Amino acid sequence: MAQLWGGRFTKETDQLVYRFNASISFDKKLFEEDIEGSIAHVVMLEKQGILSEDEKNAIVKGLTGIREDVNSGKLEITDVYEDIHSFVEAKLIERIGDAGKKLHTGRSRNDQVALDMKMHIRKEIVNIAEELEELLHALIAVMEENMDTYMPGFTHLQKAQPITLAHHMGAYFEMFHRDSLRMRDIYARMNYCPLGSGALAGTTYPLDRVYTASLLGFEGPTLNSMDSVADRDYIIEFLSASSTVMMHLSRFCEEIILWNSNEYRFVEIDDAYSTGSSIMPQKKNPDIAELIRGKTGRVYGALMAILTTMKGIPLAYNKDMQEDKELTFDAVDTVKGCLALFTGMLKTMKFNKEAMASSAMNGFTNATDAADYLVGKGVPFRDAHGIVGRLVLYCIEKDTCIDALSIEEWKAISPVFEEDIYDAVSLKTCVEKRLTIGAPGQAAMKKVLHTYKGYMDNSWLKGKKI
Repeated sequence: MAQLWGGRFTKETDQLVYRFNASISFDKKLFEEDIEGSIAHVVMLEKQGILSEDEKNAIVKGLTGIREDVNSGKLEITDVYEDIHSFVEAKLIERIGDAGKKLHTGRSRNDQVALDMKMHIRKEIVNIAEELEELLHALIAVMEENMDTYMPGFTHLQKAQPITLAHHMGAYFEMFHRDSLRMRDIYARMNYCPLGSGALAGTTYPLDRVYTASLLGFEGPTLNSMDSVADRDYIIEFLSASSTVMMHLSRFCEEIILWNSNEYRFVEIDDAYSTGSSIMPQKKNPDIAELIRGKTGRVYGALMAILTTMKGIPLAYNKDMQEDKELTFDAVDTVKGCLALFTGMLKTMKFNKEAMASSAMNGFTNATDAADYLVGKGVPFRDAHGIVGRLVLYCIEKDTCIDALSIEEWKAISPVFEEDIYDAVSLKTCVEKRLTIGAPGQAAMKKVLHTYKGYMDNSWLKGKKI
């Protein structure tokens, strides 16, 4: 057992206890961050006169060699070591001798792991935000191609009013753009360096925490050493934002699953993102959409787990907080994978424009516009509402749609209707006359699309390093 403590202990740790306590099986994912943070730490120690230049150079060379050997496969991270920190330090001492024992001067595993985790989450926020931007670009492409693709808009899963596919996709652009901004906000709020906080009360060594923070790309040092090692708010915020991303993906997937059904036939999912049945040869199943919908619960579970873990922990560090890693790493992989797959599915999806328009016409989505037509002719809205309600009932009884009625049938319901009613209730008219910002009319949509492209041109990710 290779561990960084034990001087005051007279007995070996029980093997079962050791394995239960160890974190190397999952915190090895923090290897790159542990090396990077350690290099910055020793550079600062030399600057402050705590280490000599020769000691610094030996340690940096040793750490760089360990990183290269692990990345090339020459050196394996094994469970002989308690955690990633003990692995790195033990290997460093093996390679450079006593100078390696000075690596840990002025720091604790508490502030070390807090740093590693912050750096890792910061990197993954950028990765996820980049995946979100790929999806946003894909949505813009669908919007530009479908400004006049008419379809029903729904409330209560009932056909309500006609819209365009571009307008429908714009709703999801708004959602995923908010997700990107949430990631930006979390990045900014968490971007302060805990290294130098020690176990909980700082250190007597004359560390330059501002310098260390600058070396690692942080805005500055954290300002309370106890909070620095006990804080996992940034993980909770990140998992909350990730859960919202998954909720949005799940809603979108639910619609695609419905649209892919024989009853809707709005979309055809590319073969690369579908599967078949082992027994029913006619089946083409939307498995990727269903799996993304299902994996949403996995990310929710990570959020609830860390909230539950943190709710009863007194200051400062407690071993419970080791539980933040596995669930967070799994959530990161899940969100990134789902975003990449969903974007690929969307880019290759075919939209059945005729089926969408037919569904809008046969669902009385233009009934509101028929009522507005009557209001324009001087009929009070409440009376117009009742007249069109009778018109819809008549169509249901005749198994037809409003657009297919003869002028005689219109007039039989109300003599106010004239030949211009056909233009008034056409899908094109119903959509195009809705011109307020945020509405589906083309003029309004073009302005919104221009705004969306501006968002992408001024992405907060520009200049962010991973």
